[in-house]
Amino acid sequence: MIMPIIAPYQDSMEVVRGLIRTIPDWPKPGVMFRDITPLLQDPRAFRVLIDIFVYRHMRQRIDVVVGIDARGFIFGSALAYALGVGFVPVRKQGKLPHKTVAQSYSLEYADATVEVHQDAVKPGQRVLLVDDLVATGGTMLAAIKLLQLLGGNVVEAAAVVDLPDLGGSRKIAQTDTPFFSVCQFSGD
Repeated sequence: MIMPIIAPYQDSMEVVRGLIRTIPDWPKPGVMFRDITPLLQDPRAFRVLIDIFVYRHMRQRIDVVVGIDARGFIFGSALAYALGVGFVPVRKQGKLPHKTVAQSYSLEYADATVEVHQDAVKPGQRVLLVDDLVATGGTMLAAIKLLQLLGGNVVEAAAVVDLPDLGGSRKIAQTDTPFFSVCQFSGD
C-alpha cells in the first residue's frame, strides 16, 4: 500500500470542495452541474482527495475497488493502486467483452443499464464501490445489486460529491450499505 502524505482534515475536504466548479443550466435548464475537472487538473488537490479515501479505507481489509463508468474509474483505479488491491470496472451496457451480468435503472434524465464481468468479484470479497457523484443514486444502487449478485460484500459506497437533496445517499443507506462522500452540495 502506498502511504498517504497529506492528512485528511476538514480543511482538506474544503480544498476538494473548493475546486469543484458549478455550471448552471447544464445539461438542461435548472440543473446545477458539479464539474470535477478543475479538481483533476490540480495535482496536489487530486492527491489530497485520494489520501482522504485511503485514510478512510486502509484498515478495512478491502479486497477490490470497483469504479463506476466513467468518472468512477479515475478515482477508483488511483485508490486501488494506493491500497494495493485490484480494480474492477462497472461499465455501461455493451462495453465489456466477456460474459456479464447486467442491471437496469433510471437516471435523472433517462434509463440505463450497467454491467460487470461475471468473474469480476468473487463470493465473499470485501468491495469498495467508488463514483464521482451521487445524485438520485440509480447508478450506484444498480452497481450494488450487481456486486451483491456476484456474492461481493460491499463494505462501503463512496463518492467525491453527494447531492443529498436528490435523495440518492438516503436510498443507498436504505440498502444497509454504508455511504461516504468527501463533500456535499445543496440543490440540484
